[in-house]
Amino acid sequence: MKLDDFRWSAAVCAVLCLMLSSPAPAADYPAPQQHDWTARNFKFNDGQVLPELKLHYTTIGSPSNIPVVILHGTGGSGTRLLTPAFAGELFGPGQPLDATKYFIILPDAIGHGGSSKPSDGLRAKFPKFNYVDLVEAQQKLVEEGLGIRHVRLVMGYSMGGMETWLWGERHPGFMDALVPMASQPSPMSSRNWMLRRVLIETIKNDPGYQDGNYTEQPREARIAYAAHLLASAGGSLAMQAQAPTRELADKYVDNLLSGLNIDANDLLFAYSASSDYDPSPDLGKIAAPVLAINSADDERNPPETGIMDLYLKQVKNAKLLLVPASTETRGHGTLVMAKFYAGPLDEFLKSLPK
Repeated sequence: MKLDDFRWSAAVCAVLCLMLSSPAPAADYPAPQQHDWTARNFKFNDGQVLPELKLHYTTIGSPSNIPVVILHGTGGSGTRLLTPAFAGELFGPGQPLDATKYFIILPDAIGHGGSSKPSDGLRAKFPKFNYVDLVEAQQKLVEEGLGIRHVRLVMGYSMGGMETWLWGERHPGFMDALVPMASQPSPMSSRNWMLRRVLIETIKNDPGYQDGNYTEQPREARIAYAAHLLASAGGSLAMQAQAPTRELADKYVDNLLSGLNIDANDLLFAYSASSDYDPSPDLGKIAAPVLAINSADDERNPPETGIMDLYLKQVKNAKLLLVPASTETRGHGTLVMAKFYAGPLDEFLKSLPK
């Protein structure tokens, strides 16, 4: 089963990461359209070249509208952001990214969704991509594939948020604004990397992994991924409210495990891609105004470290919106619920020069 086919039970979806939930009918905005584009002879950071790199993407609205790019998180895809909690709060009439005015582009990152990924056939021989590769492929898709040389906004959640910082550095004149969410412009480190490293090592050391040449999904991959999610998403207050007894906690875990269908290589490559993420040396290159949005209970980007405040000072025109923790927030999964920031996002976009 591919990463794009992750399925969650309704209970787990509500508590953890809505980015992996099934798309909602687009009743209040134009119907999403699916597309593929091929980048020829794409060169990866490690020097490998893929003769044909397929990039899948979703668009909403007319191509004659104002273009915006929205980037998904690890294990997700563009369509996984088409939920009532995200798209339903942003893309409808009068909402911040009204799809009758904006042309919304939702790329599937390399290794995710309908784009080229290890499970397509190359398995562990797939190029070892990193986040710079994801950004460069997305930029090629927008400029060469769609013929768009400037966008109003680049916005992303989690992995997509980290990509947004890199977009601003590597293509500073390409956008009017940046909205990185659930991310920090600092080196991958601390618990965020520790948990990823444990996930990676668990998969690699499972005897069933067989250096990526397995015939059945390695058993430990699903358990390791579930442990990673429990440790790094969901929100302490929300999880206490959802599972105040051992019996409810067991049910929570059972629902989570039964709702995960993964490909071990896809998962391994997706998390390994973050290992050298570090936009901090080039933050001064960002020219576009930045509205960074994080949540106070984000397990991967805890605000109490002061890291966000430290690095944000290096960005010329940046401000931080920190969503307070509550039983309604979901830790690292909070910001796929756009109700927490739709108003400030709308104000930010309206404040930009025409």
